[in-house]
Amino acid sequence: MSTQPLPTQPAWEETRLDARTAEAPRLIDAQRRFDVCHVGLVLRAVLGVQLVLSLGLAMMSETPAQWAWAMGGASVAALSAVLAWLLVVCAAKRLLARLPEWAQWTLPIALGAACAHGGALLLEAVELGHLGALQRVAAALTGGLAAGVLLGWLKLRERAQAPADALARLVELQSRIRPHFLFNTLNTAIALVRVDPNRAEEVLEDLAELFRVALADAGPTAEGVRLDQEVELARRYLAIEQLRFGERLRVHWQLDPHAAEARVPPLLLQPLVENAVRHGIEPNDLGGDVDIVTRARGSEVEIRVVNTVGLPSRAQGHGLALRNVRQRLRLMHDVAARLEAGPGEGRFVVRIVMPR
Repeated sequence: MSTQPLPTQPAWEETRLDARTAEAPRLIDAQRRFDVCHVGLVLRAVLGVQLVLSLGLAMMSETPAQWAWAMGGASVAALSAVLAWLLVVCAAKRLLARLPEWAQWTLPIALGAACAHGGALLLEAVELGHLGALQRVAAALTGGLAAGVLLGWLKLRERAQAPADALARLVELQSRIRPHFLFNTLNTAIALVRVDPNRAEEVLEDLAELFRVALADAGPTAEGVRLDQEVELARRYLAIEQLRFGERLRVHWQLDPHAAEARVPPLLLQPLVENAVRHGIEPNDLGGDVDIVTRARGSEVEIRVVNTVGLPSRAQGHGLALRNVRQRLRLMHDVAARLEAGPGEGRFVVRIVMPR
């Protein structure tokens, strides 16, 4: 049986040291998902441009009809420029990440000016008019300024989020390394050593794998891990708990093979399954059921963890864990991921929908 050495200091302490000594994040980092690639930021950028454009033209127009006519052509030009800039910067994320930080600022700003100039040319074609050289220069300067403002906002957002991310990783590690779970598992393995040594070895191997993943870097990565890896880790956890609860724990799997390759944040499923056992099975003398369902739906994947409802006093524990999972989903997928949780018909349901 192969085992892996445990670290000489607690994982939460290592996380605290990393958070204190870590350098400020780069503007564009290939190891994380750059914000302009998020659907949420694209929507915010489009709505922001529309709002500024609408207010600006409203102050320049004498009548509502004149404003509506101006908005038609200007919207096409401005949105084309914004979407072109977002598309190019997102596509060039890995290339930009290799450049020094001054270039990560300069090139997107220059691209913003070029896209705005292209939008001005498109406006001429749409309205069949002619813009002077001064107006084209003004459009280019506005585009460069807008790109710089957006990059600056992303940088400030990244710095403001860094302490919260470090704290979330700390809380996540602390919540995963539960002394009572380790104590119960070791007691189970000791009891099995004489009557079923092979099963005892399997229990310790499952425990070692759980702690290997739990003590690894818990920070969100750009690509995440495969969903089938998360399923395998949850199986190991449930195999250990099955020895404790026996027939009280009834697990039902409904796995869609087409969802197996979906990318999810590391250790997304196991904490949800652990919550289901702790709050739905452990308090009930008669036990209960835990259903784990995965399903591919076009460009999205759905994950559901359903368990028998336990004692009402345990509901807060659900909320603390779900809040952490929700934050990690937001860091990886922004508004493209959804998490819904709540009781219904005697069961507690957690439903996650995210891009594949």
